[in-house]
Amino acid sequence: QVQLVESGGGLVQAGGSLRLSCVVSGWTFSSVAMGWFRRTPGKEREFVAGISSGGNTNYAYSVKGRFTISRDNAQNTVYLQMNTLKPEDTAVYYCAAGRTGGFLSGPESFGSWGQGTQVTVSS
Repeated sequence: QVQLVESGGGLVQAGGSLRLSCVVSGWTFSSVAMGWFRRTPGKEREFVAGISSGGNTNYAYSVKGRFTISRDNAQNTVYLQMNTLKPEDTAVYYCAAGRTGGFLSGPESFGSWGQGTQVTVSS
């Protein structure tokens, strides 16, 4: 059974930074893509960033240049470093494990999800 556990969310002022972590168990972590999504009330789940099993990355336009996704296969962990945070980044952030080593920037590429962690950016 795949388990994904996010941590690192919290309250931060605009311009600040946070690093989210997601530890994965019950899965061959190194062989699958990983992703981060976010959701705000009343909106669809939004792709934020993804990283393939080979380390290729892709980002939503709204976060490109501010967020960095990375993975540590030895620790079965994926990270999302978020810098220069804006109030519009406020959301629940979800970690997701891919169905294969590659991914497209949509939820259909991902088959397992974490419980989410709240990120709140104050102005």
